[in-house]
Amino acid sequence: MTAPHDLPRIDPDGLPAPVDVSDNSEALARVAAVVAAGPYDATWESLQQYEPPRWYQDAKFGIFLHWGVYSVPAFRNEWYSRDMYRAGTPEYEHHVATYGPQSEFGYKDFIPSFTMEHFDPRAWATLFRRAGAQFVVPVAEHHDGFAMYDTERSRWSAARMGPERDVFGDLLQAVDDAFMVRGASSHRAEHWFFMNGGTRFDSDVLDPRFIDFYGPAQREETAPNERHLEDWLLRTVEVIDRYRPQVLWFDWWIEQPAFEPWLRTLAAYYYNRAAEWGREVVINYKWNAFAEGSAVYDIERGAMGGTPSFVWQNDTSVSKTAWCFVEGHDYKSTADLVAELVDVVAKNGVLLLNVGPKADGTIAEPEQRLLEEIGRWLVVNGQAVYGTRPWVIPGEGPTHVQAGSFVDGDAPVYTSADVRFTRRVDATGEYVHAVLLAHPGDGTARIRSFGSSANLLGRPIRSVEVLGVDGEVAWTQTPDALEVAVPGPTTPHSGPVVKVRLQTEDVPERTDHLHG
Repeated sequence: MTAPHDLPRIDPDGLPAPVDVSDNSEALARVAAVVAAGPYDATWESLQQYEPPRWYQDAKFGIFLHWGVYSVPAFRNEWYSRDMYRAGTPEYEHHVATYGPQSEFGYKDFIPSFTMEHFDPRAWATLFRRAGAQFVVPVAEHHDGFAMYDTERSRWSAARMGPERDVFGDLLQAVDDAFMVRGASSHRAEHWFFMNGGTRFDSDVLDPRFIDFYGPAQREETAPNERHLEDWLLRTVEVIDRYRPQVLWFDWWIEQPAFEPWLRTLAAYYYNRAAEWGREVVINYKWNAFAEGSAVYDIERGAMGGTPSFVWQNDTSVSKTAWCFVEGHDYKSTADLVAELVDVVAKNGVLLLNVGPKADGTIAEPEQRLLEEIGRWLVVNGQAVYGTRPWVIPGEGPTHVQAGSFVDGDAPVYTSADVRFTRRVDATGEYVHAVLLAHPGDGTARIRSFGSSANLLGRPIRSVEVLGVDGEVAWTQTPDALEVAVPGPTTPHSGPVVKVRLQTEDVPERTDHLHG
């Protein structure tokens, strides 16, 4: 393999011709026509008529992918393209020491090494399917401005440079073929300021030949102008129309006030296009970017303290270190990830779990292993996850779970007294599941909320099972707890999952008082 300091550079004379996107009037008129056609219009009152689809509420688990040019340096995290131009950062010092001055070797010069020569979309889709994922959300474009999809609005895309292949579209086709739901994420909004560090010293960001890649590179304090907002809208519309994702995930900077009318237009366009397709779709947003009820709220690396009445999403990663592939990841354990999944699901949430492929198109072995192990856990215990709804309370136990965003740095150390609950109602009856987050040392699962004095089950217990255990298990309901004998470890990466079937409700016969 070529040594890092000998990486090939971009040949400016060999680049595709720039794309002229200065006049957007016709494209904006087409967007306006779709919005005007309904059923949604670009008001919050109309958009708040949206209802999250059942498929999404049942899915519970999706795969996120951060992949891009930043996977070539693979240093620290996916913000390398910003921080390599910020003097005093580890990325800046690493870049100069490894590749030379930014005026001679800039971020664009990693593109020829972003080859993805081993990318196999069918193998990826097979891995995600074995992991138990129901939908897949690859990054369409990150903050760095390099499109992973085939765009007509820029020459800087994976379809024209690097792998010279529509890797985004190829993966979504494989996702379709594997009967998972396709999604897309957009981080384009932040590109307004993302490369601005390179405007403060001699770097290739100042080279006018590459302004269509590095620009706008404006100051963070300034609101994005209409040209950037138009481009953001039309790039997102392009992804919608070309790839028909059923999940559209947005990163954080869209809550800037300048985006507000554009967000309403985008949401109305997406919902109306989905109605044309006959598909139900989801928009994920952070913080307060959308009006409550108009889309699905997302928390980054986070947790809820209780159970909201609305479905929400936690996006997190297999790594504590970064979202993209980097050398020296600090990976979470499978037990940590399973606990995170069941905590989210018990609180009416959906988990979007990220992996970061390498620049050569492979997924690192530790990340494959984590996904495979989650999948094996779900094979045994998936009925306590998929298609469930929150129970009366989300859980019990002594271990505190911090609520909010960016709280997954240190995983809680759970005990067998820490339990999460889910509920299922189907044609065969009503069930409540209790997922113990650690194995009971004495072989007995004790679930206090199922004790008769708690009066939370509402009806008598008809039967008790432990998922993964064939045959009957011994159990006793006392006023204090339901105690279930667990014949040894039933599954790795969590404690036992207890499934309680409730007695059917006894409905008294109708009495006719008119002819007595």
